[in-house]
Amino acid sequence: MTDQLRLMAVHAHPDDESSKGAATMAKYVSEGVDVLVVTCTGGERGSILNPKLQGDAYIEEHIHEVRKKEMDEAREILGVKQEWLGFVDSGLPEGDPLPPLPEGCFALEDVDHAAGELVRKIRAFRPQVITTYDENGGYPHPDHIMTHKISMVAFESAADTEKYPEAEYGPAYQPQKLYYNQGFNRPRTEALHQAMLDRGMESPYGDWLKRWEEFGMKQRTLTTHIPCAEFYEIRDKALIAHATQIDPDGGWFKVPMEIQKEVWPTEEYELAKALVDTSLPEDDLFAGIRDNA
Repeated sequence: MTDQLRLMAVHAHPDDESSKGAATMAKYVSEGVDVLVVTCTGGERGSILNPKLQGDAYIEEHIHEVRKKEMDEAREILGVKQEWLGFVDSGLPEGDPLPPLPEGCFALEDVDHAAGELVRKIRAFRPQVITTYDENGGYPHPDHIMTHKISMVAFESAADTEKYPEAEYGPAYQPQKLYYNQGFNRPRTEALHQAMLDRGMESPYGDWLKRWEEFGMKQRTLTTHIPCAEFYEIRDKALIAHATQIDPDGGWFKVPMEIQKEVWPTEEYELAKALVDTSLPEDDLFAGIRDNA
């Protein structure tokens, strides 16, 4: 009954959907699950990270349109649906002290208002499962942290007709499970790092592991491991579609595909909310739901 299963992935910017849980989404699409990506902002303030495109006057002047086109291409590659929440990218503040966030940006929106816009999407799409970021945003970008905040409010409030009246936000609906993306977890990083060293190859993860040590990064609880290695090529193709953000010769692609598939053939999640019974660890985001769909 997979035609009745629906997965919503809530992300901050275009490209986040392709770097976090993309192989999982492609796997579920292949099984007939209806998958919707909700992108909170247009990524307008994202830096052009691909050195091959830096300094391109057209891209700099039309970054909003360029990133929308990139999103369209990635969506087609992954086979998902995608909708915009319509907020403005906050940018990543840099400096000491950090500068104030720009007026009107996503991270400065009223949380209940912004969550209400997500409630509209939830009530219209009616997903049993939602994926989003943890309270740290995965990394401390203000838009990622705001995405976490509104996802938690919307999950709890999509069925609350007093807070979000049906006349304005659509018929009430309660999702059943909510997960945090934890694809960039320490066990995976250490395993791939060691696999590269064991083969006499240079690892792209040495600096990552050092930074985690320096900042005392908390190890998350990985509750759910989705086998999806056969979709890694689709993930990478979708990621490369975000050309302004991703250098195809960069660190994302330094670990050979055969090593990735052999050493770490899963994507990981942390179960944050569940209104159904399930047994941990899981290998399916719809565990506890699928049999009752």
